[in-house]
Amino acid sequence: MRADQPIAEVQPRVPSTSMRRLMLALGLVCTALGIIGIILPVMPGTVFLLIAAWAFSRSSERLHLWLFQHPRFGRTIREWHLYGVIPVRAKVVAITMMAGSFAYVAMTLNDNWIIPALVGATLVPVAIWIASRPGWPRA
Repeated sequence: MRADQPIAEVQPRVPSTSMRRLMLALGLVCTALGIIGIILPVMPGTVFLLIAAWAFSRSSERLHLWLFQHPRFGRTIREWHLYGVIPVRAKVVAITMMAGSFAYVAMTLNDNWIIPALVGATLVPVAIWIASRPGWPRA
């Protein structure tokens, strides 16, 4: 996406004023959570920034362009939006954290097998989906 390309060509605008305001509020909250997630290691950041980019694409062209062109976050957001890319390092970190979370649940709830089974049944498909995403844009 070029900097001079209008967002309206990429995403349709939501006509309702109340919906635009709701999407703007969602985008602002998710941007704040995303920045907190970048700072704190226990909270995901990228997913909130992706949600913010989606919400801004329906509410604020200026904020959407700001995220798309941001020097730190822009490349990741653009590659996800255009190609569905999850960087290899992010895949490794995400799957490692999910495995660690599962191990923690399994060890702390060893008297009850249902909760670890449900957690595992949720995390395994998510890990497979993450691993199946491309790691870099295709040429």
